[in-house]
Amino acid sequence: MTLRPYSRRPTRRTVLRGLGAIGIGTAAGAAAHGFLYERHHVQVTLETLAVSGWPRALAGFRIGFLTDLHRSGTVSHEMIAGAVREVMAHRPDMIVLGGDYVTDRDRRYINPAAEALHGLEAPQGVFAVLGNHDDEREVPAALRAAGFEVLKDQRTALSIRGERLDVAGLRYWTSRVGDITRVLHGASPTLMLLAHTPKRLIEASALSVPLLLSGHTHGGQIVLPGLGPFAAREFPVVAGSARRENTRVFVSRGVGTVYIPVRINCPPEVAILRIEPVVPG
Repeated sequence: MTLRPYSRRPTRRTVLRGLGAIGIGTAAGAAAHGFLYERHHVQVTLETLAVSGWPRALAGFRIGFLTDLHRSGTVSHEMIAGAVREVMAHRPDMIVLGGDYVTDRDRRYINPAAEALHGLEAPQGVFAVLGNHDDEREVPAALRAAGFEVLKDQRTALSIRGERLDVAGLRYWTSRVGDITRVLHGASPTLMLLAHTPKRLIEASALSVPLLLSGHTHGGQIVLPGLGPFAAREFPVVAGSARRENTRVFVSRGVGTVYIPVRINCPPEVAILRIEPVVPG
């Protein structure tokens, strides 16, 4: 066993809990709004992403993206089912699930989380990766039983409109460039990488991965005026889209909440992403 040196640096969990206590203690109105209203109202984000090397034949390809469901006693079946309905209303070509279906591997909610996702379907399939709150056995089994393809350091190839599209998914703990290279070996230039944490942007850009989709941050979950998403500052991108070298990344704020059932200035979301080629010049 390798012992890690003790660090006094606060964890994301500690910061979230601490900010929640501050929010409730010093800004009761905002906290009440975040608990009673904001966390329940899922927004639909419609965004166009220009991706390097994306073929013209796949211009306009649409991806429905849900992540960080955190089905629990405070994140209901109806809230997730409502997010599912929002995605299906847009009829995307493909659907991606970004991990953290439950919190702290709570077995009581694994099957309910999968049941809440019932009804998700797309012409090119539904692909899922796992988050740090998911176990490696029961969560994948529940997702596969629901008809979804779970990618655990795996890649699959699709043929769409005469073009090959590779979809690769990483385990949460897979971070070394060499390990990710092995997952991507043999992939076509039209490649989409699914990784729960946006920290994988560092490796993705080093490997010139065209498109990375992530969650994990919850957008900060609590975004305080003047401080911003304090609990998520460790991430290269907290929410929305960005570009690093030749890699385009989109990070979703997610659907559920973790540890404290409050969102402040950071509503939950599902995303409908329209992928277009980069226009030269």
